[in-house]
Amino acid sequence: MNDLRPAARLPLLFLGMISLLAGVVAGLARLAWDVPPVAAAAAGWHGALMISAFFGTVISLERAVAIGRLWAYAAPAAAGLSGFCLLAGAPLGVVQALAIIAAGVMVGASLQVLRRLTAPFTIVLALGAACWLVGNLAWLASGMLTPAVPWWLAFLVLTIAGERLELTRFLPTPPAAQRLFIAIVGTILTGAALSLWFADGGLRLFAGGLLALAGWLLRYDIARRNARQQGLTRFIAVCLLSGYFWLALAGALGVTGALLPGDIWRDAALHAIGLGFVFAMVFGHAPIIFPAVARVKIPYHPVFYVPLLVLHASLALRIGGGLVGDFAVQRAGGAANALALLLFIATILISVVRGKRQTSSSRKVTHDETP
Repeated sequence: MNDLRPAARLPLLFLGMISLLAGVVAGLARLAWDVPPVAAAAAGWHGALMISAFFGTVISLERAVAIGRLWAYAAPAAAGLSGFCLLAGAPLGVVQALAIIAAGVMVGASLQVLRRLTAPFTIVLALGAACWLVGNLAWLASGMLTPAVPWWLAFLVLTIAGERLELTRFLPTPPAAQRLFIAIVGTILTGAALSLWFADGGLRLFAGGLLALAGWLLRYDIARRNARQQGLTRFIAVCLLSGYFWLALAGALGVTGALLPGDIWRDAALHAIGLGFVFAMVFGHAPIIFPAVARVKIPYHPVFYVPLLVLHASLALRIGGGLVGDFAVQRAGGAANALALLLFIATILISVVRGKRQTSSSRKVTHDETP
């Protein structure tokens, strides 16, 4: 058996969801909300749970499904287990080793994709996977999350950028724009690398790359055209375009030094990327990616906009509170962020049930009409 059956992929997704839910509650603990002791104890690992454990699981699972090789599923398995072990109180070295194994396998899967098709977008996707690996190694070497954060963010940003770049192949993108994209990716990687030794200059350069990338995506992404369509196509485009706004804001804040540890606007800059940009992409792509991974149907419904609106409104509240130094407003926005994610999960689950009912009804009609 070369690939893993869809039903066997669900436990891997479940492992990732554990890290997501724990990471969200740990984030609430950081905002001084009362949470269960196990989540409060994980407050310091909020970033590791959300990025390396959860997104590492989900993205590497998607990559494993794409190449259809059994060995590639070791990546989401190890990433999911790293989050579980972190919550269970396992030695930190075990958690870090699992994370490194996960990223290493995903780099291998990305190189497999690269051998099948060498193109700018597959190169960017491979670079994104490599950033996850470098971030995990930086975490191991330093014992702290701070050096890993720029690399983990680059992992998410370049993965999304690579996927969007793939779709620009269907648009008449000028050669100069393609060269500019390569320069932007180089700026992001250079900034992340410099941040290991020169945090101030490196993180500002990194942020400048994010700002430039947001501008490039707003100008050249097919989402601008798709926003004039209807249904799911329009919903995805709205998610993307709104996410690019948050990426631009994060870049603008980061250029002023907001990504530096201890900066009063650091929470605003980080969550503009992690919540505003990345989760807007998740909301938009989940109706496509989840059916591909789990082989379930998720029919579109306008109610999909509700979690998206709550996400953006709550993030504006959180970031606004952070920028003016009002912790009560920032804290309330953080709680509403968690509500937005829960609404999103509930919406997807309800849609899966609707999809199953529609499939069952279609089969019944077909059976009844068969002579």
